[in-house]
Amino acid sequence: MKIAVASDHGGYILKKTVIALLEESSIAYKDFGTFSADPVDYPDIALAVAEAVSGGAYERGILCCGTGIGVAIAANKVPGIRAGQCHDTFSARAAREHNDANILTMGERVIGPGLARDIVTTWLQAEFQGGRHSRRVDKIGVIESKYNCSSR
Repeated sequence: MKIAVASDHGGYILKKTVIALLEESSIAYKDFGTFSADPVDYPDIALAVAEAVSGGAYERGILCCGTGIGVAIAANKVPGIRAGQCHDTFSARAAREHNDANILTMGERVIGPGLARDIVTTWLQAEFQGGRHSRRVDKIGVIESKYNCSSR
């Protein structure tokens, strides 16, 4: 599995925690930035990871910002992306098993490093269950096609 990882300045320290976990687990990843705590715009960071995942170069992505909200909104504008904001392990497991979430988003100002590690581990280990969930995920694709995921 290859993971695309990124953060804005608000999630920079949390991203370093995520990267440490990936390295400890021998999971391949690419860091798409940011590379310091200097301010950057979260849509730019989210777009880089979302395009890498939607294009198939990476199986999944992990995005961090201050709350996890901004990067989730931005990433979900890219067709084929199902970014789930998770701040607990139950949501992380359900995001994968029920929603086939291919990007995990978390907020550094919301959770600490220990919980973040548990969330990432849970999300990486969980697999999409298919079945009745496939029908629902397919409907998301229909919505994407209908509206072309454009902002108004």
